Amino acid sequence: MKNQLGKVAVEHIALCFSELDTDFKQAEFCQQALLGLDALELKQRVSHIIRVLHEFLPVDFAQATNLLKQLPTVWQKCDPNKEVSSFAAWPVIDYASVYGLAHPQQSLDLLSTLTHLFSAEFAIRAFIIEHPEYCHSQFTLWIKDDSEHVRRLVSEGTRPRLPWGLQLKNYMVDPSPNIPLLAALKDDPSLYVRRSVANHLNDISKDNPEKLLEICHDWHVNASNEVQWIIKHATRSLVKAGHSQVLSLLGYQQQLSLAPVSLCISNDHVQLGEYLEFDFEICSTSGESQKLVIDFAIHFVKANGQQNAKVFKLKSIDLAAKQSCKIQKRHGIKAITTRQYYAGTHRLEILVNGQGLASQEFELNI
Repeated sequence: MKNQLGKVAVEHIALCFSELDTDFKQAEFCQQALLGLDALELKQRVSHIIRVLHEFLPVDFAQATNLLKQLPTVWQKCDPNKEVSSFAAWPVIDYASVYGLAHPQQSLDLLSTLTHLFSAEFAIRAFIIEHPEYCHSQFTLWIKDDSEHVRRLVSEGTRPRLPWGLQLKNYMVDPSPNIPLLAALKDDPSLYVRRSVANHLNDISKDNPEKLLEICHDWHVNASNEVQWIIKHATRSLVKAGHSQVLSLLGYQQQLSLAPVSLCISNDHVQLGEYLEFDFEICSTSGESQKLVIDFAIHFVKANGQQNAKVFKLKSIDLAAKQSCKIQKRHGIKAITTRQYYAGTHRLEILVNGQGLASQEFELNI
């Protein structure tokens, strides 16, 4: 992913600015921006390019803003073959959060102009922390904006736990200021916006599950199909955790009528980089249909030898009376940047409506 912000992206940024300003030193900018770039990770590359860009843009932020606001007029023109991903716009947009923090009015106007190039959800967070009241006043206007990108910036930019973004500690403690904004966007015609609303609510569930339940109960009354989808997507973390009130709200009963689940792991010794293969069967003993959400958890070994469960989605089904459902799964145990693996005895667990119904151990070799 970091390579999307490499030589081609840097050259594209330089070309765009040279189209807008004949005095822009295109070759020198590229030379300095590319110096040491390959050794940096993605977010480090963003910061590096921002610092270099500052050396080549006008010192006066108002003058720099005038150039930045014109970028959409040349962005696609300078990339006719679409060789540059939207990542190229990330440092250009985040420039405002580094050098425009003392100018919230100009900066937010700039971010609303550029957000469709690459979401300004990361840049806006510094302003929310530094200028919360002004930002909120703008957000009440942006939720009515003609652009879905600007409307989404409200819901995504204010997410308490946005991945890769600054955490908004105040909203983690009390998400109430954002609830009216999300309520106004829940019926947005754009799925792009509605998905962001759902992800924001899922963030809330991690710190304030009771607040999320309150919101979902309110929205559930006479909810459209679109709002029902938001509620289902917003409660996914609580469903994984087996939260009884959420499961009840979504129609998943806690009193299950199922035969004992027999879990079979095909390979109980797994080498890192291989697949864990398993199968099991869910059999109904009820005379009525049952609404089931079926997940599995892997209890990974931690550095201290203890286990910590990570839940993965499998499927949601309506299991008819006296019917059965056989499930087979191959799950890759592969090195990823977000998890450190440790050798030892791990445990696979099958969850139905949040309840553990079967488990079996396997060995992971590193």
